Amino acid sequence: MTLFIFVIFAALLCLAVPLGIAVSMTSMLPSLLTDSFTVSGVFILRSMIGGVNQTTLLAIPLFVMSGIIMAKGGVSKRLFDVFAYFIGDRTAGIPCAVVITCLFFGAISGSAPATVAAVGSMTIPVMLEMGYDKKFSVALVAVAGGLGVIIPPSIPFILYAQAAGVSVSDLFKAGIIPGFIIAFVLMGYSVFYCKRHGEDKESIDRVVGKLREQSFMKVFLDSIWALLTPVIILGCIYSGITSPTEAAAIAVFYALIISIFVYRTLRPKDLPKIITESVKTYGPILFIMAASVAFSRILTLMQVSQAVSDWITRDFSNRITILVAMNMIMLLVGMIMDTTPAIMIMTPILLPAAQVFDVDPVHFGIIMVVNLAIGFVTPPIGVNLFVASSLSEIPVMHIARKAVPMILLFFVVLIMLTYIPTLSLCLI
Repeated sequence: MTLFIFVIFAALLCLAVPLGIAVSMTSMLPSLLTDSFTVSGVFILRSMIGGVNQTTLLAIPLFVMSGIIMAKGGVSKRLFDVFAYFIGDRTAGIPCAVVITCLFFGAISGSAPATVAAVGSMTIPVMLEMGYDKKFSVALVAVAGGLGVIIPPSIPFILYAQAAGVSVSDLFKAGIIPGFIIAFVLMGYSVFYCKRHGEDKESIDRVVGKLREQSFMKVFLDSIWALLTPVIILGCIYSGITSPTEAAAIAVFYALIISIFVYRTLRPKDLPKIITESVKTYGPILFIMAASVAFSRILTLMQVSQAVSDWITRDFSNRITILVAMNMIMLLVGMIMDTTPAIMIMTPILLPAAQVFDVDPVHFGIIMVVNLAIGFVTPPIGVNLFVASSLSEIPVMHIARKAVPMILLFFVVLIMLTYIPTLSLCLI
């Protein structure tokens, strides 16, 4: 029956049934298919409400709102300007500045698509003005945008912490080094690409020179408030001053203060639109999350987790092979399913099996989120690809083909993180 349920779920997705509705309908199937499994609609509703009635999850809409405020407040431009000021005239300096901007903006928004939208809308036209290949520019932003879910604070980390019962702060700490490794790898590829294909130095020098007509202090002071954002958010969490949820609230107020009173790029009358956009962004996430919690509890009652653990301990003999198998499963899931249901459904199934082989839950969370980050730039779902396509009017598959070398490097880093847990756990 379990296989049949997942087949029905996949069929609903193929029929373009909204994800939250597909998960909810699938949750009802076991009771309809067999008399021996009696779960009422009241149980499912209580599971949905109870699953999202958690203080920790309040951090998600708050980080969503802070990211929207920062994006509309022009923070990504100020971040890019300061990095381009320092390294813009070096080989691959501008692509590297784009990657670093994605890294920093990811530490503000916690979302990959939001990072692509905010950074890409500003940097893609600049890269084209400097003579960079359009497909390369768009693919770089799409892949680097995946840093938004790996570098803390990360919305998928919060979801995983809720599903796995681990510390959000520990996950945030564990994501720092993997995020920087991926950023350095992408910058290394950018240098290789630019050396191989060349750069329009005249155009680059013209744009960077115009930026450098301003004094260093002016550029630095203009960007310092944006640069301090992740420092304040993560500093409050790691120092123990606030919880992640409280830090998210601080991020919203800080974003409002610098956007309205410092940069003056927003006005108080813009707040209703920002709140509306935040609700529209978070509303579907909330429903999908609630439905996924109910579905995961149904799977628990069906003893799916125990069956998977028994299968793994019976057919896999060591940690290496089980992690290979789990990576393949999570990569496939990331390609066809949105991050929220993927985490909420797959964590209760795969984590117990991983723990049989002494895989640390925090380390497993990093592995899962990096797999799903690769899914952001992999068809057919590939949300980052669609966001980047909407910004550039380049077909999704053209972007995906140009992104293949970067995705392969992402995968190499995934293998490193999988088998060298110290890279994730050394800061905890």
